[in-house]
Amino acid sequence: MSRRLALRAAVPVALTTALLLAGCGGSDDDPAAAGSSSGGSADSAVPDTADIVDGVTADDALAAGLPADLSALAVGSNVQSPPNNFYAEDGSTPVGFEVDIITAIGKKLGLEVEYSDMAFDSLITSLQTGRVDATIAGMNDTAERQGSIDFVDYFTSGITIMVQKGNPAGIEASADLCGKAIAVVQGTTQEDFAAEQSAECEAGGEDPLEVTATPSDSQNQTQLRTGRVDAILNDLPTAVYISKTAGDGEYFETVDQDPINGGPYGIGVAKEDAALRDAMQQALQSLIDDGTYGEILGAWDVTSGAVDQATVNGG
Repeated sequence: MSRRLALRAAVPVALTTALLLAGCGGSDDDPAAAGSSSGGSADSAVPDTADIVDGVTADDALAAGLPADLSALAVGSNVQSPPNNFYAEDGSTPVGFEVDIITAIGKKLGLEVEYSDMAFDSLITSLQTGRVDATIAGMNDTAERQGSIDFVDYFTSGITIMVQKGNPAGIEASADLCGKAIAVVQGTTQEDFAAEQSAECEAGGEDPLEVTATPSDSQNQTQLRTGRVDAILNDLPTAVYISKTAGDGEYFETVDQDPINGGPYGIGVAKEDAALRDAMQQALQSLIDDGTYGEILGAWDVTSGAVDQATVNGG
């Protein structure tokens, strides 16, 4: 068990044969889950990565650098962003390329990973208060966040605009967001960008964005599907995955624009946990060097965001 006693109820990540049956969980009201209700495209988009992750063996030299009181790795995430992290069809098993990466890092360090699902904007606080040992949730490594926590960078992404299929609002670029109703997840860089873009619109004499910030990307997808908002600002891999799978690809599409404010995703670690941070960085670099990392990203079809070096605070 982890030194973080508050996580006794956390969901252990076990990448077993459940992955073979996994799909997007949720009800018909959740567009992320809708692909499985109308032909199973979401199911087919979930790869079987068990052999890749199970093939990782512990590195005793790396494990020797861990804090002595750490017997398991308590990980905080916001489990609702496929293909990064989401629930399998059983509704309780986290899956996704981030789940595979952090599980492989745990195996490399000889640690079982205990996953805890929480609101995105509570992740940093959970690190600072010791509720979790690390976070992995598509969180951008930024200079501002580095003031609170450290990061081990594992992926590169950027903001993408997702719209209804057929793009009825006619949004072709960021400038077209002026005066439009936009949904974002609270506490994200997308929310920051929406505020910046809104100010830019007003400075140019146009209407500001009408921004709705929610704790859940699935809520935002429902709002977009029902026409309550004109667009969602989301991370590139999530926007592409949802557009391909929700409703067998009939609900959404992404705007053909280069990713906005591109930068690295980082595994979050508390400032005082430098030993854990460094061990995780070395474990990730080992996975990059031996090809495991590339196999994971290849299985999830997200190799465009691959990094060559596991850097610390590179954002």
